[in-house]
Order: sequence, then C-alpha cells, then structure tokens
Amino acid sequence: MANIKSQIKRNRQNEKRRVRNRTYRGAARTAITAAREAFTEKDPNTKEAVLKAISTLDSAAQKGVIHPNNASRRKGRLMKRLAAFIAAPVVAEEAAPKKKKTASKK
Repeated sequence: MANIKSQIKRNRQNEKRRVRNRTYRGAARTAITAAREAFTEKDPNTKEAVLKAISTLDSAAQKGVIHPNNASRRKGRLMKRLAAFIAAPVVAEEAAPKKKKTASKK
C-alpha cells in the first residue's frame, strides 16, 4: 500500500482505467476468437466476422488499450487468413460429380 498521497491517487486512476480498458480488450479478444472459429467451421459469414474483429481492434487501438502496431499485426494476420480462405479451392470430392457404381459381371 502506498504512503504517498500522489501515489495513492495514481493507484485509484490506474484501477479506473484498468476496468474501463478491460471491456475493449475483452471485446477484441472475443471478436478475434469468433473470426478464428468461423475459419475452422467454414462458416459462410466468415468475412463479416473478420470485419467485426478488425473494427473492434481499431476501436481498442484508438482508445489506447492496445498499441496501434499490435492491432495492425492482428488485423494483417486475419486478412491474410481470409484471403487464403477465399482463394482456397473447393475439395475435389465436392466439386467432381460422383460416379455410378456398376455391378461387375462374374
């Protein structure tokens, strides 16, 4: 526990800021997790999930909760993965028509 008056005040300020920043940081984490899950589940709304995550990262960086370069790095990783996800070829089994099985003559 601090004895100095200015440090006591600084501790109060830090606690208020920590609680306030927690909502932005948590929202960003949740949005990123949702976007990553959309990739693994091959969700058709993957692009929307990524855009929402980017928006929350931007707002967190603007508020000073995370560093702007940190937000930029995370956004870049999400966009790179989204580009690969969109450009990924359709699985061969789904694209090719199924062949009919014919009974073999013995």
